[in-house]
Amino acid sequence: MSTALPHTAGINEHSDQTPSTRTLDFEQLLQERYSCRSYLPTRVPRETIVDFLELAQRTASWCNSQPWHATIASGEAIQRFRAALLDRASSPTVDRTTDFPFPREYKGAYLDRRRECGFQLYESVGISRGDRAASAKQSLENFRLFGAPHLAIITTDEALGVYGAIDCGAYISNFMLAARSFGVASIAQAALATQSIFIRNYFSIPQGRMMVCGISFGFEDKRHPANSFRTRRADLNEAVTFIDN
Repeated sequence: MSTALPHTAGINEHSDQTPSTRTLDFEQLLQERYSCRSYLPTRVPRETIVDFLELAQRTASWCNSQPWHATIASGEAIQRFRAALLDRASSPTVDRTTDFPFPREYKGAYLDRRRECGFQLYESVGISRGDRAASAKQSLENFRLFGAPHLAIITTDEALGVYGAIDCGAYISNFMLAARSFGVASIAQAALATQSIFIRNYFSIPQGRMMVCGISFGFEDKRHPANSFRTRRADLNEAVTFIDN
């Protein structure tokens, strides 16, 4: 096993950690994880990737179906794919059909949060509001995979529909938290799903698999300005309703 930051795998009634210690460990991971948008070229050791994938595999799923599958590209494979994907995404006429429909619209608080995140990113890299050319160039960084040395394509079985996608969402979250516990940064990228047909063909992924998203991951470039900001979270009273009577 690779050396990792403290994590809470295998906690049960025999754990030698107190509940408060476990909470602090989990809180630390939640606080440290963020969407990393610039990476060092250094590859993550394969054994480290296997270690955090084994943790992510403990994700709960509907009827324990475990519908997720991760196709992971590294080394020369990701370099070839990065070049092909960026070339394709740069074309204004390319098919951008997704396997799952994107949100019909963002409104209210959802629109406000989306805009805030975008403004934070643009401000961090010096893009002025209204500069469409610069924002389009930054958007293409998604298809350059932000320079990450590794990419995971997450798919689910078509027959499982939305519930398979929900289970994959839980897996994606645990994937990123587990990676963070080993000092590995990541970003979940829905943008890659706009190239789902191309990606499925490129990696010979069976047609019965639906693409949920990609996850770029590796060691973060802490000096890059795109990694300098953190998005805020809504107050609990905006997300939770307690009913006692």
